[in-house]
Amino acid sequence: MFEQGHYQGAIQRFQQAMATDPNNADGYYNLAAAYHRTGKLNNKQEDLDQAESFYNQCLDHDLDHRDCYRGLAVLLVEQQRTEEAFRLLEGWSSRSPTSAAARVELARLAEEFGRFEQAKEHLLEALTIDPYDARALAALGRLHETAGNQTQALADYERSLWHDRFQPEVAARISSLRAAVSPAPMVTPLGGTRTVNINPATGRL
Repeated sequence: MFEQGHYQGAIQRFQQAMATDPNNADGYYNLAAAYHRTGKLNNKQEDLDQAESFYNQCLDHDLDHRDCYRGLAVLLVEQQRTEEAFRLLEGWSSRSPTSAAARVELARLAEEFGRFEQAKEHLLEALTIDPYDARALAALGRLHETAGNQTQALADYERSLWHDRFQPEVAARISSLRAAVSPAPMVTPLGGTRTVNINPATGRL
């Protein structure tokens, strides 16, 4: 019902789910997301306040709920409370020193506000914690691409896709960048001299 835009019906079902399992953080997150959506669509502050309350209750039940942190940070930014959003994610990062996800979300917020060096630092911290984090690698690729470093961006995207094959947007960026960075094929004139190509990865012909 939520995916089809029937938000009031979805809210009722989420409330029923919460009544059945009041300690399930996902229930609070789902309600928050639904109220967040209706608040934006109807410009209704009461629903946005409800959303914020349920986001916070979600975090009370799960201090590492990634989607909840993201939703609440977005809500705060939409209400011109940017510094609160940064404090929220910085607090998560400080409380969870082994969480790569916390650094990725903080990097994402920093990138949205043009703080690219900060974003890169957070992503490198995330990859120190988990070198195989596909989201961190994809985000780092996006930063390198934005900075004009297409070769490094391509390498980051390829590593990301290797660790998570279900990323159609990353796959699309790889295809686009491969076409951009690959040199045009050398055509040997008829009767001309042919050259030998060496694979840089193996050093073999």
